[in-house]
Amino acid sequence: MSDEEPESPQMSPYMVEVEEGKRYFWCSCGKSKSQPFCDGSHAGTSFTPVAYVAERSGTVSFCGCKMTDDSPICDGSHLLY
Repeated sequence: MSDEEPESPQMSPYMVEVEEGKRYFWCSCGKSKSQPFCDGSHAGTSFTPVAYVAERSGTVSFCGCKMTDDSPICDGSHLLY
């Protein structure tokens, strides 16, 4: 495991409409300009994007603070900061 800490682009979840069966890549480093999704900004770090496949269409709460223990889904960790 790395000693690097992710950046926290926002202290609330990103509410995103997803499509059943579609694959999404959540940014784990917090540097992406396409939050909450990866744009490759993690290059040169120990971070990698987290794949998420939507089980059904609807709204998903993707973590914005990057501290969730249930990545890529928000678990309320931002409330602790």
